[in-house]
Amino acid sequence: MLRKPRIEYSGAVYHVMNRGDQGDLIFRDHLDYELFTAVLGECCRRTGWVVHAYVLMPNHFHMLLETPQGNLVNGMKWFLGAYTQKCNRRHGLSGHLFQGRYKAVIIESDGGRYFETVSTYVHLNPARARLLTGERPDLSQYRWSSYAWYTKRESRPVWLEVGRVLGNLGLKDDRQGRESYRDYMRDRVKELRTRNGEKMYKAEWKQIRYGWCIGGAEFEEKLLGRLKDVVGNKKRESYSGEVMTRHDESHAERLVRSGMKTLGITESDLEKQRKWSRDKCLLAWLVQERTLARQEWVSKRLRAGTASSIGTYAKHVRQTNDLETQRLRKALEKSVL
Repeated sequence: MLRKPRIEYSGAVYHVMNRGDQGDLIFRDHLDYELFTAVLGECCRRTGWVVHAYVLMPNHFHMLLETPQGNLVNGMKWFLGAYTQKCNRRHGLSGHLFQGRYKAVIIESDGGRYFETVSTYVHLNPARARLLTGERPDLSQYRWSSYAWYTKRESRPVWLEVGRVLGNLGLKDDRQGRESYRDYMRDRVKELRTRNGEKMYKAEWKQIRYGWCIGGAEFEEKLLGRLKDVVGNKKRESYSGEVMTRHDESHAERLVRSGMKTLGITESDLEKQRKWSRDKCLLAWLVQERTLARQEWVSKRLRAGTASSIGTYAKHVRQTNDLETQRLRKALEKSVL
């Protein structure tokens, strides 16, 4: 089965989420919720994880999770396996509890508003699911969330860190700061209950729900660089999704720039050349030989006509008897070794 690659490094922060198998419940009673947090605490002790926010819904969970030791994969394997075994044992069940692979969206945590945006998304889940009651619903009505620990210090789990979210909002973990956070989240609940607010949050949370990373362009570029080490010598066909498309296109872009330098041409030269020029054919060949970038991307990048033409250009370079084209092809091969 095709899967998305996991990017791991020390200090990485993720939005982690998983659902019950076929949408079934993963929490059947309050003891299951307590069991989950107990196993999570044990996992944090074993792995050094730091949880910044979480919410446990009847058939899924969300966590804002930091991995100081860069060990998301091994930690999640142990964590989900341990909870599944203990939960199945409690209820006399067997087999899968969770729906396939968990989702882990990596987050830019040291810039922008991404960190608090994700934590707000996590804490607002009960409100989004309309699990709060009354004319003035409050998130504290829902027990199975880290929100309660943001409004009090007593008995707060040692593996839960609230200071970073509060700090990003300009607040401290003191009485005034905690009360200010309560007011802040109450305002978010109110916004979410309005049509305009719901529309606003839907747009703001699109990257959280469907993206492969949450951050700015520079952060994404750094992740694409790390992705090369993740894929390594493994079969490229094992991976899928937007993240690999971006990886392929990023790799192709680097080859195009390197190839243009070898050919001695500029972007302006590329713009002026005809669609089937020798330079464009050589660059199309280079990208097709060395990457899995989509032909649509290649044709647009090289201003080379239709996507279906790219294969023809590359084939011409491979089979040509033209000595100058053969020389340039060898020069390109040498430049990317």
